[in-house]
Amino acid sequence: MLKFIPASELKKSYQVNGHFYTVTLENKEFLDCRSVLEITEKESTPSDINALSNKNPDAIFIMMNPGSSTPIKSVNNTIARKDINKLKVSLVPTKPDVTQYQVMRVMHYCKWSHVRVLNISDMRDPKSGKFTERFIDIEKRTNFIEHSIFSDQRSSELKSKLTANSNIHIICAWGVSTDLDPLINRCLKKVNIKHVKGLLKQNSNDKYFHTLPTLQKDKELWVNNMVTLLKSNKTLERNS
Repeated sequence: MLKFIPASELKKSYQVNGHFYTVTLENKEFLDCRSVLEITEKESTPSDINALSNKNPDAIFIMMNPGSSTPIKSVNNTIARKDINKLKVSLVPTKPDVTQYQVMRVMHYCKWSHVRVLNISDMRDPKSGKFTERFIDIEKRTNFIEHSIFSDQRSSELKSKLTANSNIHIICAWGVSTDLDPLINRCLKKVNIKHVKGLLKQNSNDKYFHTLPTLQKDKELWVNNMVTLLKSNKTLERNS
């Protein structure tokens, strides 16, 4: 079993920059969102952090939704729903959360200097159950599906964040809840499932275990299994 590197050590080696924005719906409802996150080794981070948007990362993680990660300084970046396809990325220094530390652990053992994080929804919420209820409610009431970068309305933005370079790993880790199926299906219409990796739930072809299991022993096992998978060319299945 690999050493489980503590967050205090990871903070010394890595930094996080994200793009945060708020969407205003027609009913004046506000949705706090984050579209992309760039995790980099401090020593290889450019002085202009926005240059990261134009660089190919070592890997792209696709997860469920932004959790408790927040910008270090408050951000005033509001956009109307009708203008969502005009969203421009402006990265800001970000406080890492426990999920991002899991990604850093994988980066360390794979010797990666840059990982990009996308989500099947941009809506920020640290509680997955609450997030699931909310996105279902929002889509039902307002038909607002553009909270996902994998929606057709944001194809141009997605193209700029994904890469056609087959040497770059695309890692799925959005969880195994069937409530996420609408979001997963949108994602897999844009990403070739033959090119992705992840810890796939047994007897499933699209339910990838989340980066942050509840139990500590499972957190450690996730890192160990993910690194093992990435150093092989196999699809690793686990029982739930």
